[in-house]
Amino acid sequence: MGFRLGVDVGGTFTDLLLMDESSGESFTAKVPSTPHDPSIAVLDGIDKICRSSGVDPAGIHSVMHGTTVATNAILTRRGARVGLVTTRGYKQVLHIARSFVPGGLGGWVIFNKGELLAPLELTIEADERIDARGEVVRALDEDGVRAGLRRLREAGVEALTVSLVNAYRNGDHERRIAAIAAEVMPDVPISLSSEVVPEMQEYERTETTVVNSYVRPQVARYVQHLQDELQKRLRPDVRLAILRSDGGLATSQSAAQAPVNMLLSGPAGGVAGAIWFCSRGGFSKVLTCDVGGTSTDVALIDDNHARVRRETRVGDIAVRAPSVDVRTVGAGGGSIAFVPELTRALRVGPESAGAVPGPAAYDRGGTQATVTDANIVLGYLPAAQKLGGDFQVRHDLATAAVQKIADAMGVSLLEAAEGIVRIANERMYGALRLISVEQGYDPRDFALCAFGGAGPLHGNALGVLMNAWPVIVPPGPGVLCAYGDATTRIKDEASRSLVRRLSELGAEEVIDLLEQLGDSVRTSLAAQDIPVDQQQINWQADVRYQGQALMLTLEIDPQQVRAQGLDGLAQAFDAEHERQFTFALNEAHELVGLRAIARAPRPAIADKAMEAGAADPQAAVIGTQAIHYAGRDREATLYDRSRLAPGRRIDGPAIVFEMDSTTLILPDHHAVVDEVGNLLIRPGAGQEHAA
Repeated sequence: MGFRLGVDVGGTFTDLLLMDESSGESFTAKVPSTPHDPSIAVLDGIDKICRSSGVDPAGIHSVMHGTTVATNAILTRRGARVGLVTTRGYKQVLHIARSFVPGGLGGWVIFNKGELLAPLELTIEADERIDARGEVVRALDEDGVRAGLRRLREAGVEALTVSLVNAYRNGDHERRIAAIAAEVMPDVPISLSSEVVPEMQEYERTETTVVNSYVRPQVARYVQHLQDELQKRLRPDVRLAILRSDGGLATSQSAAQAPVNMLLSGPAGGVAGAIWFCSRGGFSKVLTCDVGGTSTDVALIDDNHARVRRETRVGDIAVRAPSVDVRTVGAGGGSIAFVPELTRALRVGPESAGAVPGPAAYDRGGTQATVTDANIVLGYLPAAQKLGGDFQVRHDLATAAVQKIADAMGVSLLEAAEGIVRIANERMYGALRLISVEQGYDPRDFALCAFGGAGPLHGNALGVLMNAWPVIVPPGPGVLCAYGDATTRIKDEASRSLVRRLSELGAEEVIDLLEQLGDSVRTSLAAQDIPVDQQQINWQADVRYQGQALMLTLEIDPQQVRAQGLDGLAQAFDAEHERQFTFALNEAHELVGLRAIARAPRPAIADKAMEAGAADPQAAVIGTQAIHYAGRDREATLYDRSRLAPGRRIDGPAIVFEMDSTTLILPDHHAVVDEVGNLLIRPGAGQEHAA
C-alpha cells in the first residue's frame, strides 16, 4: 500500500489529488496550467501537494494522468508531418471522406474544409490488393513501395501511416510495408490501420490511423519526459498511466503507441470520478453534470458503467476510437448574458468571458454580465466567502453588470438575475435530455451527480427540472476529474469486423472469434503486468438490420451464446432497438463486428473513515445569507462542508461551502450526508426522505 496521485490538466488550472490507499484519506491541490509545456504544471503541483500534505514523494507509486496534449495538437494543428501509404487508386481517400458538410441547409456555401493531416503530396500508393475475404488478389510490389518510402523520407516525414484496402481482414501487406519502412526510415514511428483500428470502412480507418500518427511523436515525447522526471523526483519504479477517452487507463507505453485513444481524457476523468463516489454510495444509475466556466458536460451512467460511443470528435476531426458519450453545451459560470437590440429577449451564452477577463465580479477587466455574476446578485455566491479559499469576488461589480441587462429589458435587477440563471439551467437541462430521454431512458430512474466548479450551484434546480433524485454532490466536486484519474483502472480492447447475417453464422464460429479476441486483450494486459487471473473480460457485438446504416452495441457472453444460440442476440437487438426508437423490424439481422474489453482489477483503496463530528449540524453553521429565489427574498443558512458528518441533515434554503465549490440547497428541499461523504439533495422536509 502507498499513495496514488491523480492529475487532471485543464485550460486554466491543473488539479491534483493524492490518495492514501491504506486509509482512503486524500489531499488536493490546484496550480496554474502551463499550456506551452503541461508537464511543468504537473511537476509543480506534485511539489506543492507533497509539501502541503507532508507526504514523502517516494511514497507515491502510481501517477494517473488526464492529459490534453493530443487534443491540443489537433486543435492547434501542431502535430507531426505525416506520410500516408494507401492501396493504388485510393490516394484521395481522405479528400473524398464522407461528403459531409457541417451546418444546416446550404452549409456548404460557407464551409471551409480544414487542411488534411496527411497531405496529398505526402501520400504514396502501394501496388497491391486484398479482397473483402482477406485473400491476396495482387501481390505487394515491394520495390515500388521502397522507392516511394525513400521519397517520403526525403520530404521530411516525421510519422508514417499505412492504411490499405481490406487490411482489417488481412494485415500481412501492411506489416510487410512496415518492415520495409523500418529499413528506409528507422527513426520514424509507424502506425498500421490493421493494428490501430482493425474495422471496416476505409475512410474512418485511414483517418483514425493518420490522427494516431499525427499526435504520436508529440505524445511520446511528453510521456517519456514526464516518466523520466517522475522517476527522478518520486521513485525509480513509479508507474505512469494515462486516462483514455473511454474512461479506462492505459500504461505510458500503450499511450505513446496509440495516443488516438487519449483525445478526450479530460471529460472522461469526471465521469470516472462520479462512478467512484456514486457506486460507493449505492447509486448505479446516474446522470452526470459537470459545469465549468465555459461549458457543461453531461453523461449517463447505467449499472456503474458510462455509455460509450465508438466515435471521438475533436474540432472537425472524427476518429473511430471509443470515448465516453459526453454531450457539451455552451453554458457555464462564465457564459455571457446579453439582450439583442432587435428582439429585446434575454440570451445567455454560448460566448464565455473565460478566465480572462472573466465575470465582472472577478475584477479582471470584465464588464459583461455572466451566470456567475447573476448567482452573486441573487446571493447564491456570497461575496463574503472566498472562492477557491483565497479569491475574493466583488458584489458591486456583479450588480453593475447585471443592472445593464435589467435596464435593457425594463425589469428589476433581481428579475434579470433570476432570468439569467433560469436560462442557463434550461440549457443544461436540454443537454441532460439529450443523453437520457432522447436515448430512451427515463430520468426519473436516475440520480443526478453535479460537480465541477459550478455544478453544485445548479444541481438542485436541475434535479427539479429532470425530476431525478437524489442530486448527489460528491466530496471535492471541483477536483472530481483528478479523483477519476486516481481511481480508475487499466483497460484495453480488441475488435474485428464481420458484416454477416446472423442466419449465416454458427454459434460456435462466433464463440471462437470471441475467445480469440479475449485471448488478444488478455495477452495485452498481461504484457502490462496485469495477471490474467485478475483481469475482467467483457464482450460486445455490433448488430444492425440488414441494409441499415445504424448499428447498436450490445453486451454479449460466450456462455450465453453457447446456451441460447444467436437467436438470443437477435432478440436482444430487437428489444434495444424498440427501447431507443419505439419499434422493431421484421428484417434479417447482421453482425457487424465483435469486441473484447479487458480491465485490470479495481484499485485496492480503503474507504475513508468519516469522522463522527458533532451531533448537532448547527456546529457546521458559519452564518446566514439573504438570497432571492422564485421572486421572493429569503434567508439561507451557510454551512462549512468540512464540519458536516455522515447522517447530518440540512434543510433548505442553505448554502454549503468548500474550497473548490459551493452547493445551493433550495427552499423545500434538504440534504443528507451519506457514509461516503456525498451530499444527497432531495425534495421535501419530511423526515422520511433522510433514509
